[in-house]
Amino acid sequence: MKKLLTLILLTSLLSQAEDAPKLFNTQELSTPFLKPSEALKAITVPKGFRVQLAAAEPMVQQPIDMAWDERGRLWIAECYTYAEKETNFEKKLKDRIIILEDTNQDGVFDKRKIFWDQASQLTSIEIGFGGVWAACAPNILFLADKNGDDKPDGEPQVILDGFDNDKVRHNIVNGLRWGPDGWLYGRHGILGPGSKVGPPGTPEANRTDIQCGIWRYHPTRKIFDVVCHGTTNPWGHDWDENGQLFFINTVIGHLWHVVPGARYQRMYGQHYDKHLYELIQQTADHYHFDIGKEKWSDLKKTGMTSATDAAGGGHAHTGMMIYLGNNWPKQYRGNVFTLNLHGLRMNQDTLHRQGAGYVGKHAPDVMQTKDPWFRGIELSYGPDGGVYVLDWSDIGECHDNDGIHRTSGRIYKISYGKPTKIDGDLSKETLRDLIAWTGIDNEWHRRQSRRVLQERAALGHDMTGAIKKIRSLYEKTAVQNTALHSMWVLNCIGGADEEWLLKQTHHGNEHIRTWAIKLLCDHGEISNATKTRFIQMADKDTAGLVQLHLASALQQLPFNDRWPLATALTSHGTYAKDPVLPLMVWYGINPAIPENRAEAIKLIARCKIPKVRQFIARRLAGEEDIVEEKKK
Repeated sequence: MKKLLTLILLTSLLSQAEDAPKLFNTQELSTPFLKPSEALKAITVPKGFRVQLAAAEPMVQQPIDMAWDERGRLWIAECYTYAEKETNFEKKLKDRIIILEDTNQDGVFDKRKIFWDQASQLTSIEIGFGGVWAACAPNILFLADKNGDDKPDGEPQVILDGFDNDKVRHNIVNGLRWGPDGWLYGRHGILGPGSKVGPPGTPEANRTDIQCGIWRYHPTRKIFDVVCHGTTNPWGHDWDENGQLFFINTVIGHLWHVVPGARYQRMYGQHYDKHLYELIQQTADHYHFDIGKEKWSDLKKTGMTSATDAAGGGHAHTGMMIYLGNNWPKQYRGNVFTLNLHGLRMNQDTLHRQGAGYVGKHAPDVMQTKDPWFRGIELSYGPDGGVYVLDWSDIGECHDNDGIHRTSGRIYKISYGKPTKIDGDLSKETLRDLIAWTGIDNEWHRRQSRRVLQERAALGHDMTGAIKKIRSLYEKTAVQNTALHSMWVLNCIGGADEEWLLKQTHHGNEHIRTWAIKLLCDHGEISNATKTRFIQMADKDTAGLVQLHLASALQQLPFNDRWPLATALTSHGTYAKDPVLPLMVWYGINPAIPENRAEAIKLIARCKIPKVRQFIARRLAGEEDIVEEKKK
């Protein structure tokens, strides 16, 4: 029997080798390259955890991203075209998308298919709506697979174009992920002149500018917008159990809480608008490196300092997960995990409410390795709650300026004890079964079932009964997370109209009210009824997230309609010293001041937030404009 299993394994490996692309390595082997089994032994985790080698070369090579489908299979983006030094991507090669399956749920992938092998500059994938979405700068592509045979139905469709790819590598567009609101989210780095994005054929004047930050696209409404601007190179994001979005970054601050319309600190300069005056700082209260002393350019020469090692291992972060699985111990649930490139480890931060928003605090690292080739690039929990970690497997600093090792790649699975086998296939479940997952505390299944329900609604399935059942669940549940998930599903399948959402703004739970605001802002032009309700909430509802998202809503209103809401938001000083709220109010009213100076003066007289008063006066004085005129 053992000989038979060995023969099957060898046959599988030979098959994988035969269908592997013709790759070439340019990375000098200045450090011994560990075999997969040796690399596995180099990893340490806390007591009770175990690490498995879920896949390794030649089954997987150069894994840059992953996505789950509703059948519990893991799709991997393999990027072979990543460039060397400061050059464009490698044109001699093609990237590919593969599908991995663990048929006996033992933690090791034993089946692989190649879905597509003609990609270029592939950085991310996501599954949904009858196909695969792929970030291949300058485009976001959709590869239809309507019959589910794991083969593209034809040539890829360009959904969006205009993403910058001129001599841009490590800051390139990336990070496709479905949000609770049913939009496809992505990320964008700072290098290059910036991107002008839109569907193919969109005139230049109608395109959306983005240089760095988070963006989103709605799969059925065909709308693209920028969620927030700033930072350096976001390469990881996730939502907590309340649907609040956080993302990871490198070089400057590492952890950021997303408020739509925010302008965050940047690596270079201020921002496009000289009147912003101040940018929002990171959400974390710490750094993972010896700030002020560590230089990434010196790491290869001198190595990591002991201070940086103690702080977390370095400034370069890739991949992010907020753990909401059911396998790891409860003390890890809801915490932020990110891979530290130079530190050869997995960092952990805990999230806490502070002021109007959040603060991230440092917690012990969960995983470390002595393998210098480990280049963790993404992590995600699967159907059973075990966490999968992609290892790009290379040496050198984070930009790979000293060559690329394309023929290696590993996937590790980190579990606590022995995970419970669980059915991960939702592809054939009925509407009733899919709805049932909304009320069950298993986040992987909740997210997948919500997406499948949204897809079926988009295909024209009758959702009348489903909407009725989910509304009943929403109204009867006493569990906050179940109510939130029910709300998100209702929104995705057309069961959350303006009238219903306005009622939810009176709900007793802050997170429900916050999401009612967010979804009302997504309905298109904000109605008079919603404007009136927002003003009432701004005046009376002082819950921090409610106030933040009302301030965010200012940017959705015509200039002349912003003043009543801004007045209500600043009529109390509850969050006058908050690091985010005053700036969000300012970003909303800043562009409206030149059009109505009289209203701005009135607001100064009523405003109880000193920073907002100061910035209005500064804008009215026009000191920046005077300087600009003198320069001319």
